[in-house]
Amino acid sequence: MGMIDRFLGVSQGVTALGSAATGMAEVFTQNATRKMELDEQAYAHAITQLGREFEVARPGLFDGVVNGLNRLPRPLLAMGTMALFVYAMVEPVGFGLRMEGLQQVPEPLWWLLGAIVGFYFGAREAHYFRHRVWPARKVSVEAGGADTKALAGPARPDDDFADNAALRDWSASLRE
Repeated sequence: MGMIDRFLGVSQGVTALGSAATGMAEVFTQNATRKMELDEQAYAHAITQLGREFEVARPGLFDGVVNGLNRLPRPLLAMGTMALFVYAMVEPVGFGLRMEGLQQVPEPLWWLLGAIVGFYFGAREAHYFRHRVWPARKVSVEAGGADTKALAGPARPDDDFADNAALRDWSASLRE
């Protein structure tokens, strides 16, 4: 059939007619293949840009010192508390004098110290809690009378009742 088309000259006309119809159709509807190509280019560009944002920069001396200082408070508090016990056993008189000195500190200053320490450790805990990855768990779901296993999404502390039939029934009655 390819030979006959060449002899009759039909293939060039058909090709021209097909490309004209394609061009006219693309005026009214967009080319899906071209759209996918453009989407892929945009995605590749976004991923490349994101990768450049998170390239590892070599920390300098200042960054190392600041990171070291940020890691000091908890160990210093723990070691300092242990050192107070040792100091109390080694020199009880000196320890007693220092504790009497601490009793002279005004109460608002203690509140300020408590707020500073509380906000420091609270902010750290809140940061780690917000960035926690909740593990997914499987929950039995009834579908068409048969039990099937379905992925219920990320587990949260408040959906521990998923394995408790009574709480599951109570939860279902609330939705009705």
